[in-house]
Amino acid sequence: MDLHMLFQKSDLIPVVIQDEETMEVLMVGFTNREAVELTLQTKTAWFWSRSRQTLWNKGESSGHFLHVKKVVTDCDTDTLLYLCRPVGPTCHTGAKSCFFNTIWEEET
Repeated sequence: MDLHMLFQKSDLIPVVIQDEETMEVLMVGFTNREAVELTLQTKTAWFWSRSRQTLWNKGESSGHFLHVKKVVTDCDTDTLLYLCRPVGPTCHTGAKSCFFNTIWEEET
């Protein structure tokens, strides 16, 4: 993977985390080149924390690692998708996914 292409537009890009087995979207984070390099080296998901301005490895403190099985980029090469095998819940709230607050749903 040519990492240079990923960061032509911005030093920070979104990364979608998806369960490789269920295909459920677990979370969205942001990554920079160093975090992607660490992800590829360790096979666990690394991110850039915009609030703390630092790198972080998901699961480092909780033990709930995201084992990365595949990395895919979108057609514009400015967003990543990590297909992962999660260990435990992904969300810091203890939920499996960070996406559990329904805002709207079509009535059937």
